[in-house]
This record gives sequence, C-alpha cells and structure tokens, in this order.
Amino acid sequence: MSTTLLIARHGRTVWHAENRYAGVSDVALTDEGRRQAEQLGQWVARHPVDAVWTSTVSRAIETAEPACRALGLTAQREHALRECDFGVVEGRTLAEFAAQNPSAAAAFTRDPAAHPFPEAEDPRAAAARGASALCRIAREHEGQRVLVVAHNTLLRLVLCELLGIELSAYRRVFPSLRNAALSELRLSGSTAALLSLNVPVDTGLSGG
Repeated sequence: MSTTLLIARHGRTVWHAENRYAGVSDVALTDEGRRQAEQLGQWVARHPVDAVWTSTVSRAIETAEPACRALGLTAQREHALRECDFGVVEGRTLAEFAAQNPSAAAAFTRDPAAHPFPEAEDPRAAAARGASALCRIAREHEGQRVLVVAHNTLLRLVLCELLGIELSAYRRVFPSLRNAALSELRLSGSTAALLSLNVPVDTGLSGG
C-alpha cells in the first residue's frame, strides 16, 4: 500500500530577497512567508491530511502551524529533514562566494554534488538522510496522506535520490521549489513516483 507525501518548502524568509543561502541558520519568515503559510493551511483545511511532519528548523515549523491548527494536529518533527549545512557560504550569495573563490564556485556550478561548498555537508549524505526520513514517515503512515514541510536544497536532493536522478543534476532538474507550494510524491516501499511538482496552493490542486 502506498503513502502520499505532500512535500512543501517553508514560506519566504528574510534572506530570500538577496538569495542568501540559509541552511542551518535560524532565519525568520517574512510577512509574505506567513501569508504563504496561511494559504497552505487553508488548502489543507479543504483537503485534509492524516499527519504533518516538519524539520526541526523554526521556519519549517512556523510554515506548518496553520495546517496543524486547521486540522487539530500536532506536527511531528524530524531532525533528518533539516536543510543542508552550506559551510562557508551560509548566509552569503553564490555571487559573493564566486567573487572570493571563483574556481570553487565554478566547480560547484558544474557539479554541486561532487564539489560542495567548503566545509559544507556532503550532498550525498544529505540526500541519503532525507530520503531515509521520508521512507520512514511513509512506512509509519502507510495508506495515508502526509504533509511534510522542509527545505529547498534538501528536498531537491531527496527527490533525485528517490527518483533515480543523478545528484549532480539536482539544480538543473529541480531549479527551485517555490515557497509553500506542494509537490505530490507517492511512496510504496522503495518505489517513488512524483505526481506533481511546485503547485501553488491557490490554484486548486486536487486533494484526491
């Protein structure tokens, strides 16, 4: 029996305007991010889920709160769903890093899995921990629908891991997950199917 995971990136944060890397940093949602969280909660109220899981990072927890409130659920938190640690680029932009270390930035751009930022988490390890977490959640909620709120890079790596896509291509195949948009992933054992990607919750995504 399969489990439907509705995965969402957290709402917009104060670092989005300048496209700064927010991995382990505890970055707050903006007013827009809180509005996106409320929209997600309204969608979930119309299309209920059986459980809500989030990473242990506050921006993901806050994004899930309206959905939990709408359904009377308590979000379960999973540390393995936290965002990647971006090392020396944490809190900086790629352009700032390229100005300081152009060769490392170019290597990252060519193959971000083989050449992560200095002192950053190995993307392969991040993909493995995130995929394992989603599979555990799916087993725990077999046959149910689960909302999972996590992070942009982590979720893109996990999608590649579960769908058999080379991790080196994660930035090309999945350029970005929109804030508080939903992607529908169906897991059955070790088999994954991506049914929808990056669907804004105000467009009437099916709750089936």
